[in-house]
Amino acid sequence: MLEKTYTPKDIEARMSAAWETAEAFRAGRPERAGAEPFCIVIPPPNVTGSLHMGHALNNTLQDVLCRYERMRGKDVLWQPGTDHAGIATQMVVERKLAGENKTSRRSMGREAFLKEVWAWKQDSGGTIVNQLKRLGASCDWSRERFTMDEGLSKAVLKVFVDLYRQGLLYKDKRLVNWDPKLLTAISDLEVVQTEMRGKLWYFDYPLADDPNIKVTVATTRPETMLGDTAVAVHPDDERWKPYVGRMVRLPLVGRLIPIVADAYSDPEKGSGAVKITPAHDFNDFEVGKRHNLPQINIFSVEASLALAGNEDFLDGAGGDDLAAVLELDGVDRFEARKRVVAMMEERGLLAKIEDHLHTVPHGDRGGVPVEPFLTDQWYVDAKTLAKEPLAAVRDGRTVFVPKNWEKTFFEWMENIQPWCVSRQLWWGHQIPAWYGPDGKVFVELSEADALASAEEHYGAKTALTRDEDVLDTWFSSALWPFSTLGWPDETQELKRYYQTDVLVTGFDIIFFWVARMMMTGLHFMKETPFHTVYIHALVRDEKGAKMSKSKGNVIDPLDLIDQFGADALRFTLAAMAAQGRDIKLATNRVEGYRNFATKLWNAARFCEINECRRVAGFDPAHVQSTLAQWIVGETAKAVAETEAAIQAYKFNEAAGAVYRYVWNVFCDWFLEFAKPVFTGADEVAKAEIRATAAWTLEQILKLLHPFMPFITEELWAVTGEDGPARDGVLALAAWPELAGLENGAAEAEIGWLVDTIQAIRSVRAEMNVAPGAQVPLALVAASDQTIDRAKRYGDLLNRLARLSEVTAVAAAPKGSIQQVVRGETIALPLAGIVDVAAETVRLGKALKEADGDIARCDGKLNNANFMARAAEEVVEEQREKREEAVERKAKVEAALLRLKEVA
Repeated sequence: MLEKTYTPKDIEARMSAAWETAEAFRAGRPERAGAEPFCIVIPPPNVTGSLHMGHALNNTLQDVLCRYERMRGKDVLWQPGTDHAGIATQMVVERKLAGENKTSRRSMGREAFLKEVWAWKQDSGGTIVNQLKRLGASCDWSRERFTMDEGLSKAVLKVFVDLYRQGLLYKDKRLVNWDPKLLTAISDLEVVQTEMRGKLWYFDYPLADDPNIKVTVATTRPETMLGDTAVAVHPDDERWKPYVGRMVRLPLVGRLIPIVADAYSDPEKGSGAVKITPAHDFNDFEVGKRHNLPQINIFSVEASLALAGNEDFLDGAGGDDLAAVLELDGVDRFEARKRVVAMMEERGLLAKIEDHLHTVPHGDRGGVPVEPFLTDQWYVDAKTLAKEPLAAVRDGRTVFVPKNWEKTFFEWMENIQPWCVSRQLWWGHQIPAWYGPDGKVFVELSEADALASAEEHYGAKTALTRDEDVLDTWFSSALWPFSTLGWPDETQELKRYYQTDVLVTGFDIIFFWVARMMMTGLHFMKETPFHTVYIHALVRDEKGAKMSKSKGNVIDPLDLIDQFGADALRFTLAAMAAQGRDIKLATNRVEGYRNFATKLWNAARFCEINECRRVAGFDPAHVQSTLAQWIVGETAKAVAETEAAIQAYKFNEAAGAVYRYVWNVFCDWFLEFAKPVFTGADEVAKAEIRATAAWTLEQILKLLHPFMPFITEELWAVTGEDGPARDGVLALAAWPELAGLENGAAEAEIGWLVDTIQAIRSVRAEMNVAPGAQVPLALVAASDQTIDRAKRYGDLLNRLARLSEVTAVAAAPKGSIQQVVRGETIALPLAGIVDVAAETVRLGKALKEADGDIARCDGKLNNANFMARAAEEVVEEQREKREEAVERKAKVEAALLRLKEVA
């Protein structure tokens, strides 16, 4: 017996327990041993993380696919797990130690600190896993993996060693994004570009052979001038051609540096000359390589100046100012900036200063500006490994949905740089490299192997020192599709589930994760890790702004689950997940789909009250009444439309098809048309409609289950209490196969009834006819078939369209509004019912209001100043307001035209 009120919280807890008891999500079930496998690997969330709206969208879409394919009989493995999140986890534990007044990480030492991290992981890590379960994620939780577990660590070591031995992994001195607070290299994904108001300083560099001639360069980071090794000008800039090859004397330092010709210099900016600091700027680094310039690192790891004893800096330096410059040794970069500017001004070499709005890269976790920093790091030869993924996308072995993301993939991969895989952290996979006393490196799977190699090399047992760095988190994540299945061991899971089917992820990690999984998968498994990459959009706030804590517009999915239920949130996200379009999430949308769930619940209760029980042997192909034939056919159409959309990854279209069918077709029309049958005296007809209603509800639960698993599972359980016994939970039930059940004749008849009622209701609303007023309906030159239908369904027409009478006429009565329904004309004589004068005034006001809204929007959208300054979401909001006003205006104008027919 169904409870009167739909309460998501009680249902969700109960259904989660039912799925766990039934082991509903376990892959490799014996009864599916011969079934086609279907595998998705979850993008592993950080072990420190909690569910945010991006996770909610990403995992909802994966779950829709997994539940759908599971119901289609496939052996589904949705592989779950979490990422060890090197920087994030280390920071969490360090804060925890500080809060408990324990000793610092460096004071306690590496081994003791890692024990603290593992203890934290055991007690507090993985909160997000339980949150994903609250969302309804149907992962095989018995197979949960962790990027630092024993099996995955084994895979990481093998990949590192194999790549090294193949010459695809090496150590090199290059520029990296350096976080001076966390004291480690970080990836581009961990860098946030922050717009800041700063200054642009113009410095004069005198020619060495003619100090009266000065080359003016501009910089936002004056302190880096101490590491300049050249000035670049464009090779086609006529102003500077005579000076190419000549030297300037670097102010303060005294070093002679050349003027080089390089296309990097923009002749349209400033003087056309630009300072080159190869050790502290990524673009300058490339210029430096092209011209074989020295690389002079002037910073310490803390981003203070490191000048004293710096041989690279001192080489070629000299002059009266060098002693003053050396006093900057150990000074923080921002303090050094002030002092360098002051020294240049004192010497008359500061040409000017301008206010400057520019983006400054910050570490997303350290929160301070990062420095391009020249260090020794481990690199993977990404250029070589990128060749196979590029070929795989070009020949269609892996496709992107939407397809436009392939262009982004190609642009990134064709211009890929070496991949820096080392991090100066303690939490992570420690690099399996050991160094001998002379710096000779031994890369092996274990310390024992390294010692053995060293003994062979040196001819005696030799003590080794292990590399202290750990691997970038993305390195272990890159192996996720096959390491989680047991590789490097030849497991049965690896044979069965690799290649996985589809990867569902966000666009921001195509390069950082998708591309790297393709590199390692094709290199080590000789097959792409997935045949499809579905890229979902961002979830923004209701105005289209990106959610951020600083803006205060973050929507917590757990709050929405508490308030409206997981099903409502899931359906909202699926219904709004149009390919290539960001989701503008408003709380009222989630509330609306909570109402949809309530509508379904009440419909199920209505069926229960009217004794709509499942009947053994019910065959939908042999129902007799037109109403039953119609709803069976509509159900078949809804199933076909929904599954076609899911298979095309058009989640919004799939959700839309289910919504329209459940709310409009079943609840609004079928049940409404069934009421007279339920209260009538024809027991045969009553029995058939009851059985058909029960069968239709059962198909609805199956159809809706991938989107709203909790409520459908609950209704499945309760409706299964009457009638034939059900075999297990809905999550393992068979997807409806209803092809061939469409009925054209039934659709023509019931469809005419629905369209006629809707047309009448539309006119009534447009003409502002009072809800309680009954109006006449005239069938104009109608066919015998239409007249017969009107008689047969007269009671329904009168009740649902609020009609006073239905007549057949040769011509439309005067003062009537005409509509065409399925090729034939109906007329509503509204003269005397509608106050034409009052309606004309009302609609005139509405038209004026719409015109005013359009004009206001145009005033902003045609204002160049507004378009230049307004945020993207504000501009988009104005465009949407204008579009809505235009649509409103068109409807009002149409209503005014209709009103003339009545006058």
